[in-house]
Amino acid sequence: MAEEISGRSDQTRILQLLWGKTDTPKRGPKPKVALSDIVAAAVIIADAEGLEAVSTRRVAEAAGVSAMSFYTHVQSKAELLDLMLDHVSGAGSVPPPEWPQMDWRARMTLVAESLWQHYLTHPWVLQIETHRPVLGPNTMAAYEVALSAVADIGLDEIEMDLAITSLANYVTGAVRNAARAQTVKELTGMSDDQWWHAVAPFFETLDYSAYPLSARVGSIAGETYGLGDPGRAFRFGLDRLLDGMELMIARKVSTRK
Repeated sequence: MAEEISGRSDQTRILQLLWGKTDTPKRGPKPKVALSDIVAAAVIIADAEGLEAVSTRRVAEAAGVSAMSFYTHVQSKAELLDLMLDHVSGAGSVPPPEWPQMDWRARMTLVAESLWQHYLTHPWVLQIETHRPVLGPNTMAAYEVALSAVADIGLDEIEMDLAITSLANYVTGAVRNAARAQTVKELTGMSDDQWWHAVAPFFETLDYSAYPLSARVGSIAGETYGLGDPGRAFRFGLDRLLDGMELMIARKVSTRK
């Protein structure tokens, strides 16, 4: 079975669907459900059971339509995946009320935290998302909000795009372990603490003289947060990324003086 990724649908048709540019029949009965209802049903299934549970039958049943009616809206699963990606991007498409009063660092932090939560809420997105974005209205609106986090702080257009791209790349990399943690627990039937309890007795018999740093750091880290704390690591890395941004902005300001 081929790997499921976004971007395998007819790109002209998917853009027309995303932006509501398809020709709709002027006569005949009104459709029982809208395209957005079908996409929302698919997202609910994927969130709860994973992408492999998303099938024509399951989605049609959840949306309250027949398989035949489903295909009048969506022609393939590849098409559905693209629609699902833009649908869930809507969560980041509206800035919060306090946005105008926030500085750039607080805004970028909020963008990163929102994206982190986005992936934890919809972990299947990590499976299918590629470097080619689904350029629907929700995705474009989310990009607009993200760019506004670094607008008017002294960056040129390329630097603005790279700043947001770097932030998104960081979050995507950092969130994978957090998103996988629950899946691993479900597949193995064992929590991280239970796993460590099972393997710890063996490692207590080893001679760590060849691994002094691992023994010292690993011991303290293990006592502090077990196998790891993805949220803590995420915040630590995010702060360091923003520290670098702050230094770059300060240098640009100093060169203009």
